[in-house]
Amino acid sequence: MPAVSGLLEGQAALVTGAGGGIGRGIALRFAEEGAAVAVHCRTSLGAADEVAARIRDTGGRAVVLRADLTVEEECRRLVAEAAEWGGGRLTALVNNAGVQPVQELAGMTAAEWRAVVDANLTGVFACTQAAVEVMRGAGGGTVTHIASVEATHPAPLHAHYCASKAAVVMHARSAALEYGPYGIRVNTVSPGLVDRPGLAEDWPEGVRRWQQAAPSGRLGRPEDIGDACVFLASPLASWITGHDLVVDGGVSARPTW
Repeated sequence: MPAVSGLLEGQAALVTGAGGGIGRGIALRFAEEGAAVAVHCRTSLGAADEVAARIRDTGGRAVVLRADLTVEEECRRLVAEAAEWGGGRLTALVNNAGVQPVQELAGMTAAEWRAVVDANLTGVFACTQAAVEVMRGAGGGTVTHIASVEATHPAPLHAHYCASKAAVVMHARSAALEYGPYGIRVNTVSPGLVDRPGLAEDWPEGVRRWQQAAPSGRLGRPEDIGDACVFLASPLASWITGHDLVVDGGVSARPTW
């Protein structure tokens, strides 16, 4: 995959949940900009292999690594394997893996709540902590969490998801303060509604409302989120840390009254 402008030339990156959707878009864009990419998945091995193969077929470097990010030891193993594959270094981590179940808050059990928090927040904490141990000994790096516009704009049936993503934003801001002295920048990207195959058929009313609300008139694409992550991991963002970059086609700018 030839570099578009080489913004990430020489970098070694780990993208979690990179088997499909947004994660796929991020991994491919990182490779296009010159990074060697460790493509993480938990169960979607075939999809992750496809992403890695596409990167290799166009001249890039990629490896597929599996881990259950709800288990702290698995997070640490994943980061260690990615760093070893990267020649003992890891310059960028994108915490993209997560879940988005739909469930009423009334009647939700604590176990169901914890399942979302562990997948969306605890894994971010553990992967970041492990990555920082590698980065601080190598002169720094970048960490980017994928949050959501729902971190600040809650939606019905998404209480556990919204709360977890709000926490992800605050984790990044806190981590930016503590890890900054080591040359490590930590930011979040908050996507709006990103298109996927079959979405218009599965949720036609929601897609229609989003298109009407977006000044850009369209849904997001995985590569739109990938572009934001590339920017934050690149030297162009060298003075940006603790920031939440909203990528929603302008929907957040629309008045709600």
